[in-house]
Amino acid sequence: MENKKTNLSGYDASVIPDGADYRIAIVAAEWNGEITNAMLEGAYETLTKHGVKEENVMVRRVPGTFELTTAADMLLAKHSDLDAVICIGCVIQGETRHFDFICEAVANGLTAVGVKYGKPVVFSVLTTNNMAQAQERAGGKHGNKGVEGAVTALKMCAFDC
Repeated sequence: MENKKTNLSGYDASVIPDGADYRIAIVAAEWNGEITNAMLEGAYETLTKHGVKEENVMVRRVPGTFELTTAADMLLAKHSDLDAVICIGCVIQGETRHFDFICEAVANGLTAVGVKYGKPVVFSVLTTNNMAQAQERAGGKHGNKGVEGAVTALKMCAFDC
């Protein structure tokens, strides 16, 4: 029997750190805006729900998912008081290999930015086969990847090594 999860974004709110002391940026791609706007809304609401002050949430837009890496780097270079950057994008498989190049570049690029600054750079990028799958993960039956990104950012801001 197949066991399919419905909402992948569920979490235990009691274990989420209080965000009152954090300053977090959200960078969202304009491309596939129906999807990224829903994810941005989910991330923003989750951050404020867990104590991050509205004035401590910086929202910026970039043209597409590829630009998330440069934007995260620029934000952390200019705003040393940022505790994390949540990067929101959506890449949908097409008929060419463009999908593969974008996804790999962004995953590697965001990882490198996080390592460079020693701060959480959260990969809230959907990489789906079609628009329906993206909708299901941007507030649909499988939850909201933006919510997941906000939860990850809060947990990583509180990470104590």
